[in-house]
Amino acid sequence: MRFVVATLLATASFLSPINSFAESADVEATIKTIDMTNLSLVLDDGKTYQAPEEFNFEGLKAGVKVIVFYTEVDGKRVINDLDVVQ
Repeated sequence: MRFVVATLLATASFLSPINSFAESADVEATIKTIDMTNLSLVLDDGKTYQAPEEFNFEGLKAGVKVIVFYTEVDGKRVINDLDVVQ
């Protein structure tokens, strides 16, 4: 039984650093620029957010206030979802 518990604890401690590679967050800001060629948005917080290939830019333009849900992977903020604030 001690062996099983020790094995579980060792496995958990080994896998726990994986969480540090991707961090999910959200931000409410206004769109500053849209780069449809590189599939990215720059918000008024000064940060760039990368959109996936299937991202729909319809209705988005500079000055629109949005909530961006993103995951930070390898230093890049990748958009998971985006909501326009009314």
